[in-house]
Amino acid sequence: MNEHEQKAILTICLMAAFSDGRKDEREREQIKRIADSLGQETRIDVASLYQDVLLKRRTLDHAVASLTSPEARMLAYEMAVCVCDADGVNTDAEVAFLERLRSALELDAQASSTFASEAAAIADYSFETESPPAPPVTNRPAAQVNVPELDKMILNTAILNGALELLPQSLASMAILPLQMKMVYKVGKAYGFELDRGHIKDFAATLGIGLTGQYVEQMGRKLLGGILGKLGGGLMGGLGNAATGSAFSFATTYALGQVAKEYYASGRSISMNQLKQIFASLLEKGKAMQSNYAGEIQQRANTVDTRQIAGLIRGQ
Repeated sequence: MNEHEQKAILTICLMAAFSDGRKDEREREQIKRIADSLGQETRIDVASLYQDVLLKRRTLDHAVASLTSPEARMLAYEMAVCVCDADGVNTDAEVAFLERLRSALELDAQASSTFASEAAAIADYSFETESPPAPPVTNRPAAQVNVPELDKMILNTAILNGALELLPQSLASMAILPLQMKMVYKVGKAYGFELDRGHIKDFAATLGIGLTGQYVEQMGRKLLGGILGKLGGGLMGGLGNAATGSAFSFATTYALGQVAKEYYASGRSISMNQLKQIFASLLEKGKAMQSNYAGEIQQRANTVDTRQIAGLIRGQ
């Protein structure tokens, strides 16, 4: 897999991210930040790719033409499907984009449909209906909340997400997003708040964690680090190895869970500016903690059944 193929796949991912035409300014800024960050750590100017896609200076056909191997073409499609699915059910515009991409890549319709169905099963997972709704309350007094149990749940989710980032499958990274949402849902529920998917997405976006952008970053690191599927043999990008992405996912998940705990424990009285500051501090703490759990993360990665990713989300 050469640099031209890497650039082409990143271009297709960025096209997928903007294919719904609805990305708000927060999401655009996050994706721009990610492009800048990835570009600083590799020879590829990802920031320029971002601008080219945003200003429509690159076409889908041009990007597809750079993908010569069947593996690279299928990987491009898989990543685009996951980018479109990252923030929920596909819009009509996203469905149309993915079909144009599949046709341009000349992929087998059955294989493409199978993968799209697997991705949709992860993206459409509804954690809100797992148990009967709790009686409506403003918030539950902190004294009634089992905080050590919440901390354990947050840490376990962070370890699992760090483990998923070590795996070469694109669906493994996609599972990180619903696991984070489910974690926040559990935290809110512990403090008496019944949260829906829309609220959790907005909460995460306020902290700078857009779901689409986060997936683009995760898969960009895997792609440029050479750890995706069959394409990883011998490829070394400027990002080093899988440990970079694993540490990122662990720290982000840990910080998101802890900041959610503080927010809902306060009865949602903490301002968004304060939450951003708390999140930034917790993110640094999570990065420092990750090395202490590296062994557990690797052990968890060794036990994940990648054929049952959707079931893994339900069981967590």
